[in-house]
Amino acid sequence: MNHLFTPYEIKGLSLKNRVVMPPMCQYSVTNKDGIATDWHYVHYVSRAIGGASLIIIEMTDVEPDGRISDYDLGLWSDEQIPALARIVEACHQYGAKVGIQIAHAGRKAQDAAEPVAPSAIPFDGNSKTPRELSTVEVKEMVEKFRLAVRRAVQAGVDVIEIHGAHGYLIHQFTSPFTNKRTDEYGQELTKFGREVIEAAKSEMPEDMPLIMRISAREYVEGGYGINESIEFSRVFQQAGVDMFHVSAGGEGPIAAAGKPGTHVAYQVPLARAIKEELNVPVIAVGRLEEPALANSVIGNEDADLVAVGRGMLRNPYWAIEAATVLKKEVALPKQYEFGFPRN
Repeated sequence: MNHLFTPYEIKGLSLKNRVVMPPMCQYSVTNKDGIATDWHYVHYVSRAIGGASLIIIEMTDVEPDGRISDYDLGLWSDEQIPALARIVEACHQYGAKVGIQIAHAGRKAQDAAEPVAPSAIPFDGNSKTPRELSTVEVKEMVEKFRLAVRRAVQAGVDVIEIHGAHGYLIHQFTSPFTNKRTDEYGQELTKFGREVIEAAKSEMPEDMPLIMRISAREYVEGGYGINESIEFSRVFQQAGVDMFHVSAGGEGPIAAAGKPGTHVAYQVPLARAIKEELNVPVIAVGRLEEPALANSVIGNEDADLVAVGRGMLRNPYWAIEAATVLKKEVALPKQYEFGFPRN
């Protein structure tokens, strides 16, 4: 039976275990230039030393006004490639594979003078009203995603993740809650996401997997649920997505009628539903930092990989700590061997 520390392969990607560090924004760019800093280097490389098999670099944006804040990473310029390549190379030295999440914040771009979105609907009462993108601008945005993916591949990443969740631009196009357009991108809500996927695949090596992060359920009045997300994920799978990273929410202020769960593993049933309905590999995420719980997600075949976010923020060595708790043999950095009991 598979467990958290069995290897995993998808296309040309070979992982030593099932532990993923999901993308988590650091808001730590110092010069507002989108270039990764020494903070990012230490942050990601320490998790590679700590035993994670796949590290997905935080939300990295396709244009300056696509950032949540001016302190986010970007890939709209070739000048941003070397700092990311340095991180990727170092993580590889410690046995981890590296992905990167390519994104645009859309109406949630807090520091943009004028955010853009599929429709001119603000996120909440304290947010700027975004400008609706023209049809031509939407097509230009697809090209910006393509070029960002090209730069990520040049930086040496092993996998690409497209951010289609948490109320950011692709999610905004996919959701009837935020997409009120009347053009082709309103008549077919999956069109923008599908074109971004196709553009990304055109820049990726044939054996490189494409992951897409989705919100499988919305927590607003009138928001979509798992049945709708299964259907739009089916379209995205046909367009070229190899694996889904299944999260939820983020599309708007949480309504009383749709509060997210607060219990551990509350999103795992969503991941399992996508996996079973589409026969597609999935990453589960959301309050899974207890080793036995994370292990059960793999053993029960709820998901193929487990992403541990906050737990890995607290402890860079979460993966090898979890192996110790679960009594699984893993390779330890020789410098740290005396710090961990051996089975």
